[in-house]
Amino acid sequence: MQNFLELIRDCLTEVREIMPWDLAERLAENPDLLIVDVREPYEYDAMHIAESMNVPRGILESACEWDYEETEPELVQARGREIVVVCRSGYRSVLAASSMQVLGYEHVASLKTGLRGWKDYEQPLVDAAGRYLSLEDADAYFTPKLRPEQQRPKDSRAA
Repeated sequence: MQNFLELIRDCLTEVREIMPWDLAERLAENPDLLIVDVREPYEYDAMHIAESMNVPRGILESACEWDYEETEPELVQARGREIVVVCRSGYRSVLAASSMQVLGYEHVASLKTGLRGWKDYEQPLVDAAGRYLSLEDADAYFTPKLRPEQQRPKDSRAA
């Protein structure tokens, strides 16, 4: 049985990752680049890269195909476009990029370090209304907020 990070590592044998500074450069060079944010809508609304498309990880595969309620026409037609998939930390985006490659997307990469790294590189983030957010607000948002029941039990033998 694999854990989450082992699953990510397995996908990385096929998925290309780019760093935040590479994405900033690609955006400047390729105005047709499509950023697909696979976080949940509430996460996207809180902050995202301007002009990115929100397609939650849970509906990604059907959003990439015609004839589903989740179909995103721009995404379906983007199989030949340069695409960078983003999430909070760069893990969900690896899984999403792997799925997209299986579905025939030719030029897809995952943003290594995710939006946390994008923020650390001091790149802009906007909220649902399109307002730019301060780095302090982004720092507060990205600070982990684990509840006690989400933390590994002190007895390491527990599952």
